[in-house]
Amino acid sequence: MMQLQAIPKMATAGSVSTFTTTLLNLPPNVSYLFRSRGTLIQTEIGASAYFLTTTKLRLLHSKTTVAALENEFSSAKFTDTSQGVRFGGEEFLTRLLARRWTLANPDTKISKVMFSATDTNIHDFSASHLFLGVDTDICMPNDVLGTDYSNQSFYIVRDDLLHPLINGNKARKLDGVLPLIEDNSVTDVVTCGGCQSAHAAATAVLCAERGLRSHLLLRGEQPEFLTGYNLMSTIYGNVTYVPRSIYANREKVLKSQADLVAGNSGSVLWFDDILSTSLGKQPRSHGRRVIVINEGAGDAIALLGLIRLVKYLSQDHLLGKHRVIKFVVDAGTGTTAIGLSLGALCLGLPWEVTAVMLADRIDGYKRQEKRLISEFRKHFDVPLDLGRDEEVNGGIVNWVERLRQRKFGNVLDGEVETCRQIAQKTGILVDPIYTLAAWEMAAFLSQKGVNANGDLVVLLHTGGTLGLFGLAQRYKSYFNDLKNFVP
Repeated sequence: MMQLQAIPKMATAGSVSTFTTTLLNLPPNVSYLFRSRGTLIQTEIGASAYFLTTTKLRLLHSKTTVAALENEFSSAKFTDTSQGVRFGGEEFLTRLLARRWTLANPDTKISKVMFSATDTNIHDFSASHLFLGVDTDICMPNDVLGTDYSNQSFYIVRDDLLHPLINGNKARKLDGVLPLIEDNSVTDVVTCGGCQSAHAAATAVLCAERGLRSHLLLRGEQPEFLTGYNLMSTIYGNVTYVPRSIYANREKVLKSQADLVAGNSGSVLWFDDILSTSLGKQPRSHGRRVIVINEGAGDAIALLGLIRLVKYLSQDHLLGKHRVIKFVVDAGTGTTAIGLSLGALCLGLPWEVTAVMLADRIDGYKRQEKRLISEFRKHFDVPLDLGRDEEVNGGIVNWVERLRQRKFGNVLDGEVETCRQIAQKTGILVDPIYTLAAWEMAAFLSQKGVNANGDLVVLLHTGGTLGLFGLAQRYKSYFNDLKNFVP
């Protein structure tokens, strides 16, 4: 028998509770199967699928899972809804997630941030000295029941700890993308982003691990010193800097670069074509096979990783399925917020996703939401009545402005120091462009009395903190002031 061996997994923080493993006394890797190619397969089935006898452990597979294994879990084969699977049902989601993934498992860590309610001025969002600390060792059900509402708090999903380079929403959005790319014998990946794009760097690292070539189109000019995600992109991928005026038409730029890489003997693939034709696994061709990933992985396939995260977090020993959750996330392309909202909608969860708009106006995010939902329905056999759902037509994401508005990419006075104080008080690193915006909103909602109603405020840490290195070059005075600060 061939020895099964896993590829090195992305380092994940331990889950908040090892409830399932501890309760059933199962080995931690009991639900994993590995292909000889080294790509991990995971069946997304709950603890109810396992049972113990006095003599042996049995693993029950649903018919869907068995069928998927027989078909080698091809990432391009999707659910047949002719059997009447209802959107929002557990069965629909189980079938949707029965595929190969980039992440070995969806586990993440949850921490609790606490601060004083009596002293907090909700209009002073730089008052980081009011944070009392962070609890990193919590059991969610017990912690929620024992909440002391005299001190405000919110929970934070620590996806920044998933991997030193591929973390946060970048890891989640690429979770379902890379297996699909492998199944279609892709040789080259073309994507784009800002000069310090965490998405571009994550794509480059994941491609390099799989022997694929990545071609990264970065907006603007090459910096004097390569650092942060820009440095990682340069080391792991092939970087081309694109003038801002040309980058503005990024779709055209991506297509031109893909055609250039493919050459006369190669071909260019698009996710829309792959998903529409359900090609399944493709034999390797002689020419280059190039695929384009939109900026920030703004593709329908990227939604699946966020939906997988929602399913994981909705387990009873974590956030559960019945409590009202105010989920907060920062929004660049908006894909993460849309994926989280679709996951909650699929499971019928009473969760509201608040997305802090950073890179566009609300009409742009609404268009993105409509486009991704339309593609999601089209490619993943979502029942047709989803489009007529009043909630979906009215929007599934609560898009809000940043509390301290500014042009995207700008840092305001005092925000670098706020990030420093948060790090020193809680051990959690945030950056002033993205995660600080979500942190401020989570604190604001907590201070408004959301917790007093029994609702939970939960912040998704989207990672990206290596971008601080680039900001230190751009905003030298703010970072130099850190040396002179005396607490």
